[in-house]
Amino acid sequence: MRYEAPSSIEGAVKLLAAEAGMARVLAGGTDLLVQLRSGRFEPDLIVDLKRIDGMHDIRKENGGYRIGAAVSGAELNEHAGLIALWPGVVEAAGLIGSTQVQGRATMSGNLCNASPAADSVPALIAAGALARIAGPEGERDVPVEEVPTGPGKTSLKKGEFVTSLFLPGRPPHSGDAYLRFIPRTEMDIAVVGSGVSLSLDDDGRVASARVALGAVAAQVLLVEEAAAAIIGTSLEAAALEKLAKAASAACRPIDDKRGTKEFRIKVAGVLTRRAALIAYERARAK
Repeated sequence: MRYEAPSSIEGAVKLLAAEAGMARVLAGGTDLLVQLRSGRFEPDLIVDLKRIDGMHDIRKENGGYRIGAAVSGAELNEHAGLIALWPGVVEAAGLIGSTQVQGRATMSGNLCNASPAADSVPALIAAGALARIAGPEGERDVPVEEVPTGPGKTSLKKGEFVTSLFLPGRPPHSGDAYLRFIPRTEMDIAVVGSGVSLSLDDDGRVASARVALGAVAAQVLLVEEAAAAIIGTSLEAAALEKLAKAASAACRPIDDKRGTKEFRIKVAGVLTRRAALIAYERARAK
């Protein structure tokens, strides 16, 4: 196994593209190192991104924020501007692992690990986040929901990797929230996760919304029907009931030791309702 730590994006792309065997990218390493130690695989090449300029930066851009691929959860939780604009995303990232893990874990790594139960991914999808991908053909921006394609699988091509995530600016009176259900109080994998982002008009009605669900299908779901259920409403009881039903209807879960299909379907509706109310109150407060 070969370890490389290039100093440029171009250098990383060249290494990844030239490797004939298995190559893996190291950002925080909280997933990769566990997988190596468990013997899940042994790559021929590991490319460490942390020496590349910009990988550790959180930068303002077009009213939003660009977050480098090596920015840790701990760094996100200390950034007042990002917390003010996208509190739900930061809270979701803050649920990944322990305090020690937070010092290393990254949202880009959480995304590219492609777990259906990843905590930051539903929040990122609800936020309309974009992933910037570098590869042999240059850079491209894609919606975050297009990166994972199944458990442990992504749409990234040979030689490609995520260099940053972009959280867009948003209008006044906007809010977001992420909630998950876990069997224990801390440090567990989500049985269900729900991210909701919305913006209000001048009359306090929902003008736009996005809803995403984790751990209820082979990949995180963007549920447009759930978002449509609350647009034009002030989250009255009837709208919340319609939202919950749409979220539950979108689920395609599995049975496992952490929850049955029926349980996950019900909890998805409950969490989405609660997350929407939190996002709504945050939007009203701005």
